[in-house]
Amino acid sequence: MNGKGPGLFSDIGKQGRDLLFKDYSNDQKLTIASFSDTGVGLNSTVVKRGGLYTGDVAAQYKHKNSVLDFKFDTESNISSVLTVTDILPSTHVIASLRLPDYNSGKLEVQHFHEHATFTTAFSLNKSPSVDISATLGTPHIAFGAEASYLTNSGLFAKYNAGVSVPKADSNVSAILADKGDSVRVAYLHRFEQLNGGAVVGEISRKFSTNENTLTVGCSYVVDSQTVVKAKLNNHGNLGALLQHQLTPKSFLTISGAFDTNALANYPKFGLALFLKP
Repeated sequence: MNGKGPGLFSDIGKQGRDLLFKDYSNDQKLTIASFSDTGVGLNSTVVKRGGLYTGDVAAQYKHKNSVLDFKFDTESNISSVLTVTDILPSTHVIASLRLPDYNSGKLEVQHFHEHATFTTAFSLNKSPSVDISATLGTPHIAFGAEASYLTNSGLFAKYNAGVSVPKADSNVSAILADKGDSVRVAYLHRFEQLNGGAVVGEISRKFSTNENTLTVGCSYVVDSQTVVKAKLNNHGNLGALLQHQLTPKSFLTISGAFDTNALANYPKFGLALFLKP
């Protein structure tokens, strides 16, 4: 949530999802970044996924209230994103395009108000889809909904709704998703005993299959440079992560995943190294 209003719909439940899923990976990843005084940033990334290597080079240029991002990868894809903040009071505009898919163009407008946030996005092609979302409330409680409408068929591709109750040391959220076929409820609480870390519990249910998933996770701040996280769900999937700040802008992240119901299988490990002078 932002400090002036309820935030975007995508912010609902984000803190819990980040603790449970952010930075967990089974890949090996190396990123080298730099930033110049002229406002240009460069990122070079190499990823090993299984036995396959992929890579990309990304550039970012900042000027006043505008940010332009370019990315070129080894699959010959070129993506660009232009973000202009406060083009009008409390209004942001985001334009994106991914080549060689000329139908991937998208234009999004975000408007922030003290008690409401609205977003509208249009795909720039012959049969555009329209994505809309709205969040109403305050920084202390928010109700939101989002939908995606396909103009060529006249059908809704998705519609979701959610509620969030954030406090200084906790956050409760509930999201009804998949056109009402699934629900996800999460509770996050921060503890002084964890040095600023937190504990989160999330339960999700898919009504069409009667499948329930309960996931619990926690984070612990070892010191100002090191954070550890762990998570476990009722299907026996165990994950652990360690992130260490090597320098003020460089990080090493090591994560692992293990299926406790298949003890004969080897655990999976991931490593990410982000280097920035």
